[in-house]
This record gives sequence, C-alpha cells and structure tokens, in this order.
Amino acid sequence: MNPIHFPEFLEGNPYILGEGAVIERLRRNSDLELDPNIVNSAFIYDASKRAALESIYREYLDIGFQYDLPLLLSTPTWRASRERIANAGCGGKDVNGDNFRFLDALRNSYGAYAQKVVVCGLLSCRGDAYNPAEALAAADAHEFHTWQAMMLAEAGVDFLLAATLPALSEAIGLASALGATGKPYIVSFVVRPEGTLLNGTPLKEAIDAIDAAVSPRPLAYLVNCTHASIFRAALLHEDNSSSRVRERVVGLLANTAALNPEELDHRVDLVEEAPETFGQSVAGLHGELGMKILGGCCGTDDRHIRYLATQLASG
Repeated sequence: MNPIHFPEFLEGNPYILGEGAVIERLRRNSDLELDPNIVNSAFIYDASKRAALESIYREYLDIGFQYDLPLLLSTPTWRASRERIANAGCGGKDVNGDNFRFLDALRNSYGAYAQKVVVCGLLSCRGDAYNPAEALAAADAHEFHTWQAMMLAEAGVDFLLAATLPALSEAIGLASALGATGKPYIVSFVVRPEGTLLNGTPLKEAIDAIDAAVSPRPLAYLVNCTHASIFRAALLHEDNSSSRVRERVVGLLANTAALNPEELDHRVDLVEEAPETFGQSVAGLHGELGMKILGGCCGTDDRHIRYLATQLASG
C-alpha cells in the first residue's frame, strides 16, 4: 500500500481513534521481558514475542474495523535510536524499518479498511521521558535523532511522531530532525495541569518557540501519557495556554491515572479507571475542545479503546 497522505487524512476526518497502551501492557506480562535498551523494538525477531505484540495491535485494529473508524498505530520504536540499538546488540538489523513493515503488513491484512489506518514512526527523547533534567540541548538533539528519523522516513511511514517529550530544548532539536526528512510530523508533550511542560515551560511558549525555530514546522501537536482531566486543565489554563495552543494541539493519547509523572514513574501497581469513565472523558474532548486524535496510553487496553470507539462512533 502506498503511504497515506497524512495532512489530508488529518484534515479530512473529524476524529481519529488512537491505539491504546502497547509497551505498558507487555511489561505486565510476566512471560515477556522487555529489553533494557530498546524495550519492545526487538520483539518482532522472536516468534512468541512477535505473537504477543501482534495480538495487542490486532485488538486495536479489530476495534477500528468494527466501528469503521480511522485509526492511528505507532511503530514499536519508541526507544530505537542508533545508540540504543547498538547497545542491544541489534546493530546489524533494520530495527526501525522492520517494525514499520510489521505494522504495514498487519494493516494490509484488513483489506479495504487499511486505507483508514495510518502508521506513524514513533520516536522519543534520549533520556528519561519523565525527567526534563536529562533533556538534550537543541543542537545535540538534532544530531542524535536524525538517524532514527531518516530510517523511519525511508521505510515509508505515513508520518513521524516524537512523543512523551518533557522539555523544550530537545523538542526543538527533534522537530528539526523530523522536518529534515520531508515527512509530515507531530510533536507530543507530557503536560502538567498548570499548562506547562514537565520542565515548567508554558505550553504557549513551547509551541510558539518550535513553530518559529523549525522549518517546516510540525503539522500539529499532541499530548500523551497525561490524564484527560490534566489535559483539559492544561489547555484551558488562563496564563500558560492560549487559543493558539488549542488550535495547534489536535489530540490526546491519555493514561488512566490522574497523577503527576513523578508519582507514576516506575510505579509497580497499575492505576486504572473504568473503561466507561475513560471513554466518556476522552471522547468529550472532541466536542468541548475540538480534539481530533483521541486514544490511550499507560493503563489502557482494548476495553478502554473499545468504549472510546463507541463514544466517537455514536457522536
């Protein structure tokens, strides 16, 4: 299948269903071991792990297919930088390209519905996504992330997504690396209810700074790994948000815990909310704030995404 033109896809659909948790669900499977360097990116090279990964993605594909909703899937490449791939002993493999081809084959197995499924190439920051003190400077981030961005772009992803970003400096460098590929791209932050990034930068300043510094600028922005109530408070914050923020931010991949990142990081127990609560609150962001891309992050599974799908499909 030829790549989907994502700007038209985003503009032409009133909403897009996002996938739910993948890594976090695999982590809670005691029979599976995540790699300390690249997490789940090498699962496709092991038969049992590949089957577990495919099972999760097919759950989300089945939901999208059942409700005939446009669907967003992300490649299992959140930590697949050149540095981490080498440390994992996978330097001889095209980890980023192989993960895209894995997802591309899955969506193509759904026949005509494949035209409603977009696959983004997923990247994140170099260090701890919950610790802004580890963020790279902009120039260093551009250099560090260029290789992975090009590998995903050349593999044929529909667009690029830099997610779970805690600080402005690395977001600027990542954006410039993504923009240089020629692919459309989206930048996604973790936010606090005060309307800031984790390092305290107001959302309105972060978005204005990236839009001014990088050409081509991001197609749009997202927020991920953030509870719907925190997202709503952040976007409506009187001082740190703005109407421009609400125009440029197009969606949320929400977790199920109304806790701050420091409370969630390395937490052993799963903080969960009922699928009905999750689905209603996340879907409500479409009507209230015009959000288009709505899906899940930590704590979610097929139950949460299914209920969200029912809300979007009936709206």
